[in-house]
Amino acid sequence: MGVVQGVGFRPFVKTLADKWSLCGEVTNIGSGVLIEIEVSGQEQVDAFVAAVRANAPPVARILSVNSQAVDAIRAMTGFEIGPSETGAPGFTLVPPDLATCVDCLREIGNPADRRFGYAFTNCTNCGPRYSIIHGLPYDRRNITMEPFRMCVECTAEYVNPQDRRYHAEANACPVCGPRLSDSIETITSALANGEIVALKSLGGFQLACCAFATAAVEKLRSRKKRGNKPFAVMMANVETVRRHCFAGPEEIVLLSGRAAPIVLLRLRQPLEMAAGIAPGLSEAGVMLPYTPMHQLLFGGPLSCLVMTSGNSSEEPIAISNGEAQDRLRGLADRVITHDRDICTRVDDSVVRYHAGSLRILRRSRGYAPSPIDLGREAGEVLACGGELKNTFCITKGRYAILSQHIGDLENYETLEFYEEALRNLQSMYRSKPRLIAHDLHPDYLTSRWAERQSLPKLPVQHHHAHIVSCMAENGIQDRVIGVAFDGTGYGTDGQIWGGEFLLCEFTGFQRMAHLRPVPLVGGDRAMREGFRMAAAYLFDAFGPDYLRLPLPSQIASLPRAFDQVLHQPSLMTSSCGRLFDAVASLAGVCQINTYEGEAAMLLESAIGGSSVEAYEFTLDRGGSIDTRPMFRRIVSELAAGHSAVHISDRFHTTISDMVSSTCRVIRDASGVNKVCLSGGVFQNLTLVDRTARVLAVAGFEVFTHSLVPPNDGGLALGQAAIATAILEREGA
Repeated sequence: MGVVQGVGFRPFVKTLADKWSLCGEVTNIGSGVLIEIEVSGQEQVDAFVAAVRANAPPVARILSVNSQAVDAIRAMTGFEIGPSETGAPGFTLVPPDLATCVDCLREIGNPADRRFGYAFTNCTNCGPRYSIIHGLPYDRRNITMEPFRMCVECTAEYVNPQDRRYHAEANACPVCGPRLSDSIETITSALANGEIVALKSLGGFQLACCAFATAAVEKLRSRKKRGNKPFAVMMANVETVRRHCFAGPEEIVLLSGRAAPIVLLRLRQPLEMAAGIAPGLSEAGVMLPYTPMHQLLFGGPLSCLVMTSGNSSEEPIAISNGEAQDRLRGLADRVITHDRDICTRVDDSVVRYHAGSLRILRRSRGYAPSPIDLGREAGEVLACGGELKNTFCITKGRYAILSQHIGDLENYETLEFYEEALRNLQSMYRSKPRLIAHDLHPDYLTSRWAERQSLPKLPVQHHHAHIVSCMAENGIQDRVIGVAFDGTGYGTDGQIWGGEFLLCEFTGFQRMAHLRPVPLVGGDRAMREGFRMAAAYLFDAFGPDYLRLPLPSQIASLPRAFDQVLHQPSLMTSSCGRLFDAVASLAGVCQINTYEGEAAMLLESAIGGSSVEAYEFTLDRGGSIDTRPMFRRIVSELAAGHSAVHISDRFHTTISDMVSSTCRVIRDASGVNKVCLSGGVFQNLTLVDRTARVLAVAGFEVFTHSLVPPNDGGLALGQAAIATAILEREGA
């Protein structure tokens, strides 16, 4: 049991068995791989199993091995790879897509090799997997390579036990495999001339342009309606990365690994690339070429390419040739296709390396759909995830299988992608959920979708799911103090939460403390326009006299009707994300979020790193954390001419101290000493660093995310863990 199909596992077993002179057979079955061997006794079985575990292919993942003695039903001569079983019971784990291996890169760069310059080169150690699978077992008939009949030379590789393409199901070459609609020379020439090119990549189309061409970068930003959201940059090689970014050995390992994600790196200054790559930010997302096609783009003068999802803002990534021609013609100057179909949309993953650990911010290509071990057998459930950065989750056996990144569920097109991905995963895993878990918010698209389904439903409070997702990935079963800081989440009182301290277990929680609520003036507009939140916090701190303060122009020019709404708010929020927006507005860092989290990211970028005291705050007996003293002090500092750097430093220190002091109060009342940090605010590495440090000094065990995102991309894991725990408690 494990990731043992599509990773060269059967050829590996045959090679090992031949080395040991064993007779038998290895076969793909519904629950993984079945190995039958003739042995002299249990001692030889144990030795063979140990050798399998120790020497398995690098991309395989063995989770369990079961052995059983049976009577021989036929005479075995030699060791063979048997035909895969179809319709067999059980399930096996689906491998993620893998970046091109060193051996394949060597071939496409060798003029003497028959795969020289071939954009679809792969082997058992690399290439497409999840994105091309439409059924299991992982055989050619069940992937989108089925229409391509292998030529004589590829067939010879496929049947040769000594070849690394032995039983490589996606094996192909220029004679028999997929082809690009245009030559690499044509594509690179267009990019070098400042064109925007739509490229059919591994899990969908990408939009590319030269990262040094300011006009092309700005044109792409305008056409995608992207606001100031940073672009990812694909760089030719490690040397290019080091020229433009600060990258330690751990980041280089991540960039060069089999997942080959986008890695957030600090940019060197002055910036040689176009300033529009990452407006106002000190870092950008960087990746290395992860397919042969990408690698071939850098054979000439190009060294850095903007490489972003092939879609308009808030739409799913395009995957079919027809879809690309319809949807991307207005975004790209030319569209490059090929004739290998993509079965499943898979966008690029985004990660950071921090404090000795991988931190996943968007979990998709290279990581999805790898499972999370729940540590126990669980009932089958479907967890719908949230509204933003959506992923969903299904459970099977003891595993939670989190989908690839779906995106923000704000339109019909993205909902179609959601349902498409769900159908694919449920089919692969033969999923038959008994319960659907969804967010407590009744108006989320996922909640409305869940209500239309015939299965029993379980509404799950947003921040409870955040904390349990952290518990589940860290294998914690007992109670924790959960600190859930994010932008928005529907509370049990009908208000918008987001600055929460929960005493939490899988099957329930108690809200112990929270940020003092302030008016969310204008609803969704307040989430985009940070100056509205600044006005709300100033009104809370100063009352109507706040308008007499020296204010940023956006706040000072607010209409009188706004002031009236502050007196009679219909909606209140305890959101820590909105607190960041307010401070960023007052500091002059950001007044309007053109993308989610922009103000918080700019405020983090403004940190100077100096050691400063926290602003004053108080915690009342009802658990409300009063930030009014902080805002009064910020206003006085602004009047005295203090900089955004100073304010950002003090603010981050304040949040860390706030977490530590509040957790100490909760520990005194409950005896709980474990703290889980979750929610989108904890994507901020400075905040995580400072908070974890002060909590550790106070004697807490601190747990954060590394396997799933702390943002809403990890929400479905928490919902699934809660739902399975409730099923278990009820004996269902």
